[in-house]
Amino acid sequence: MAKVLLVSENKNYEKEIKTILAGHELITSCDEVLIIDVLKVENPDIVIFDCDIESVDFKYLYRQIKEFNVITILILNDKVVTKDILNHANMFISAPFSPTVLKASINSCIKTKKSLVKLAKSNKELASSLYQLNVLYTTTSQLSGSLDKEQLISIMNDGIEKSLNYNLLCTLTFKTPTEPVLLIDSTYNPSERLVESLKLRAVMNYKSRNFSNNFDININDIIVEKKVKYAIADYDFEVLNFDNLLSFIDVNDECHGFTEIFRETDFTLEDSTCFQTIVQQVSLPLKSAILYQEINDTNKKLAKLERLKSDFISIVSHELRTPLTTIKNSLDIVTSGKTGDLSENANKFLDMAKRNVVRLSGIINDLLDISKIEAGKLDFKYTSASILPVIEYVKNNLQGVAKEKDIQIDCESDNSDVAIYADTNRLEQVLTNLVSNAIKFTPANGKIKISSKLINAKDISVEECFKEDIEKLEGDYVQVCVSDQGIGIEHENLKQVFDKFQQIENSLSRKVGGSGLGLAIAKQLIESHNGAIWCDSIVNKGSNFYFVIPVMSDKTKFLLTKKQLMQKAREKNSTLLSINMKAHQDIINSLLNDEKIFNEAYLMNSFIETKDENSILTLAIVDGNKTFAEFLQKRINDVMSQKSEKYKNCDIMYSYVVEGVSDEKNSYSR
Repeated sequence: MAKVLLVSENKNYEKEIKTILAGHELITSCDEVLIIDVLKVENPDIVIFDCDIESVDFKYLYRQIKEFNVITILILNDKVVTKDILNHANMFISAPFSPTVLKASINSCIKTKKSLVKLAKSNKELASSLYQLNVLYTTTSQLSGSLDKEQLISIMNDGIEKSLNYNLLCTLTFKTPTEPVLLIDSTYNPSERLVESLKLRAVMNYKSRNFSNNFDININDIIVEKKVKYAIADYDFEVLNFDNLLSFIDVNDECHGFTEIFRETDFTLEDSTCFQTIVQQVSLPLKSAILYQEINDTNKKLAKLERLKSDFISIVSHELRTPLTTIKNSLDIVTSGKTGDLSENANKFLDMAKRNVVRLSGIINDLLDISKIEAGKLDFKYTSASILPVIEYVKNNLQGVAKEKDIQIDCESDNSDVAIYADTNRLEQVLTNLVSNAIKFTPANGKIKISSKLINAKDISVEECFKEDIEKLEGDYVQVCVSDQGIGIEHENLKQVFDKFQQIENSLSRKVGGSGLGLAIAKQLIESHNGAIWCDSIVNKGSNFYFVIPVMSDKTKFLLTKKQLMQKAREKNSTLLSINMKAHQDIINSLLNDEKIFNEAYLMNSFIETKDENSILTLAIVDGNKTFAEFLQKRINDVMSQKSEKYKNCDIMYSYVVEGVSDEKNSYSR
C-alpha cells in the first residue's frame, strides 16, 4: 500500500482517483503551506499535482519538496505548462483517468520509490564507509608519525570518536608498569558509582587477557582521567546496557591495555571492523614507542654514568695533581743540592723518581683532557694561523728526547704555508703526541719525518676503515704526516689505535707504556677543528700518522665559531638554535635586505653558502629555542604574504635544530 498526496481543487478528480486507488491511502490538500506540513508529517510516497490548480505556485513548491524523497505525477490537460514544471515531474497522466493507466503508474512509482530508498540507504552506507576509511587513513598516518605513548593513545581515541560517535569510551593504558590509567571520554558526566564500576570492569577485562607477563593491578591502583563533553546530565548504570565494542591493545604477546566503547544505538558490522582496525593499528607504533622509550631511558642512564665517570676521573686527577706537584717540587729541591750533597746512587734514584713523576703528570693531564672533551668543556681559542710554526715548535721541543735515542727528526713542507683557522696550542698538543709516540716506537738510530702539504679532500687516499671519516670532508686542507720506522701496526688493528685506553698488544708497547689516551685525545681535538685523523702502517717497517685541517674560509670560520657557541651553551646548560633557509639567491638577498625579518643580532653568527643558483643562509643563535624558531618562521611567512608580487613564485626550505638540553627539529617547504 502506498501513501498518495493529491494536490488539487477538483473534487471530481479526488473522487475518481480515490475510487481507482482503493487500497492505497489518499491525502488531499490544495493549500501551499499545508502541503509542506503534510510532506513533513505524513511522509507520502507519491504526490499527484493538478496543473489546473490556481492557488499553488508550482515552481516554488517543487523547490520546497526537493528535500523529500517523493515521486511526482503531473495531471495534464489543455492548459500550457512551462518547461521548468514539466522537467520536475516523474510521470504524466490526463483526465478522464484510465484505471489501468493510473494503477500502472502508481505501481511503477512505488517500485521507483523503493529503488530510490534502497539507493539512498546504499549511498548513506557508502558515505559512512568512505568517511570511516578516511578517518582510518588519517589516524594511521598520525600514528606512524609519533613515538610518544600517550599521544598514540590520544590519536587512537580521537580516530574512534570521529568514526563511531560513541556515548562513552574507556581506555586502560599504562604510564609505567605501576601506573595504570583509565581514560574515560563521555557525552555526559559519569556518576561516581559508574566510575567505580568501570574501574572494576577494567581490572576484570585486563586480567581476562591471560598473558604470563601481564602486570598485577587492582582497582585501587587505577588513576582515572575523565573528559566530559556536556555536563548537563549524568550517566549511571544504564549506560552499561548500551551496545558495546571491546578490543585489546597487544604488543609482542603483552597486553598494554584495551579500549571499550558504549553507544545507545547498535553498532553495525562495519562499525566493529573499523573499531578493531583502529585499535590494531596502534600496536605497531606503540611497539616502536615502547622500544624508543626504553632506548631513551637507557641512553639517559648511560649519559648519567658517563658524566659520573668523567666527574670521577676529573676529581681523582685533580686530587692526584696536588700531591704530585708537591713531590716534584721536593725532588727538584733535593736534586739541586740545597739540602746537601747526594751520592751517585741517590741522584740516580731521584732522577728515576722525577721521570716517573713527569710520566704520571702526563697521564693525569690526559685524563683531565679526555674528561673535558667528553663533557664538552674543553676550551678552544681559534685564530688565523699557519701550520709551519706549529711543526717547528714541536720539533724543537722534542729534539732533545729524540737525541737520547739517536733518532733524527726531519721536516718537509710542500705549499702548506696557507692560513688555517685553528687553536695552535691544541694542534701542538696533537703533533707532540704523534711525534712522542714515533720516538717511543722507533728504534735507536732511526728517523722520523714530519711533512706537510696542501691537499683537496677528493685526493685523500686512506685505508678502508677510515673512509667514512674522510667522505665527510670537502674542499682544501693542510695535511700533516708523521712517519716513523717503528714496530708498525697490524692492518686489522688500525682503527682501534684511536680508541680510548687502547694500546695494541705486543712486547714493545708494553715496554714503553702510556695511558692509552693520547691518540683518542688527538682524534677529538682534530675533529673539533672539522678535520680528520688516520694512519697506515707496515709491520716491522713503520707507521704514518696523518691529520688534516681545513684551509681558512668563511665557511670554516663560521662552522668553528658555531662549535664554540655550542660549547658555551652547554657550559650554561643552555641551547643553540641553528636555522637554515634554502632558496634562490635573489630570494635570500631580498629577505636579508628586509629589516622586518632579520636584525644585526641574528646575522652576527651567520653564513651564506651559494650553490648553483641557490643560496643557503645559516644562523646560529645562543639561547634560541623552538618558540623563537617558529616566531621567526611566522615573520618570514608574513613578509612573503604581504609582498606576494615579489615572492609569489619562490620556493623556500626552512628548517631548524635546537641543540642542547633537549634536541628538537622541524622543517617546512613553501
